[in-house]
Amino acid sequence: MVLQVSYKFARLSDRDLDNFVDTFVGEMSGNAVYPNLPSDATLAMVSAANDDFHNKISQAAMGGEMDTTAKNLSRQALLKLCRKVAGYVQITASNLEELQSSGFEARSTNRAKAPLEKPTGVTLKNGDEGQLVARLAKPVKNSNFYEGRASIDGGTTWLSSIFSGDSRHIIFAGLTLGAVYTIEIRALGGSTNQSDFSDPVSHRVI
Repeated sequence: MVLQVSYKFARLSDRDLDNFVDTFVGEMSGNAVYPNLPSDATLAMVSAANDDFHNKISQAAMGGEMDTTAKNLSRQALLKLCRKVAGYVQITASNLEELQSSGFEARSTNRAKAPLEKPTGVTLKNGDEGQLVARLAKPVKNSNFYEGRASIDGGTTWLSSIFSGDSRHIIFAGLTLGAVYTIEIRALGGSTNQSDFSDPVSHRVI
């Protein structure tokens, strides 16, 4: 069985998303299967983001347009963290029981039976300050989402992986201005769970 994490949590209502996050934070706290969450998506960070979202839901219910906008921005920030944790669960869980112990759900694998091809045609451009945005020439067939890694020393060491469901918008943030980063991307899903990493590409952050 090919393990894939379901991303349907992104379509939950505000209250249901709030409850879902509380559930998976509780399930993953002290869970020996998941000892090393990404440094930019720790459970403490997720809990703080969900507390902010919970408060803004209440404010939006009694407030006006500005409160609703603030709530929506808080939701997007929370979902970004949830996707990173989901990506970590995807590559860490070795069986369905371990995946479900995280509080996330498994995705149907009926459409992902073939091995994944290595991503090709990776290009980089500068995004907002301190960001590089990677884009694939075409999506990888049967891929559920993508893992990206960045190195400031030509591939000797790598920063924490980032994850994206969009092959045309894989964002690396918090980078050092003026530094040249080497980027590699791989696809996740399929019968092999993950593809080989793409050929490295480099770009200066400006």
